[in-house]
Amino acid sequence: MHLVENDRQYLSDFIRLNEAWISQHFAIEEVDRALAANPGKIIDDGGTIFCLLDGETVVGVCALFNEGNGVFELARMAVDAAHQGKGYGDTLIKACLTKLNDIGAQCVYLVSNTKLQAAIALYKKHGFVTISEGPHPVYTRANISMERILR
Repeated sequence: MHLVENDRQYLSDFIRLNEAWISQHFAIEEVDRALAANPGKIIDDGGTIFCLLDGETVVGVCALFNEGNGVFELARMAVDAAHQGKGYGDTLIKACLTKLNDIGAQCVYLVSNTKLQAAIALYKKHGFVTISEGPHPVYTRANISMERILR
């Protein structure tokens, strides 16, 4: 296993894994279609896309969206269904937190859904706390926001 950052050759894998995960649990939304049309925007805007590879196969992905002023959103974490339960989500979150520390970020937040109990437990394990519950203004599928203060 090895982790790569911002390697544009894997942008299609980033979208593929995200759309598979979203479709498994929810429905693709307009915001998802917009990102799929230009995933490189994450990198262009100062964010980071992480891809976890097994050989040359991307088995997990996640992103840090740069919101400005030291605030980032941890988003779009997905692990290929055939590779779930192997700790890859943990590996991806650790990579994100290391990156955020290295760049001196102030805060990281995420949005999720409470029915994704394994994901919520993973976020809590890494120090994220719930800041709000209820409908989200952007994602129909989201009903919980969590954050971790870094500085």
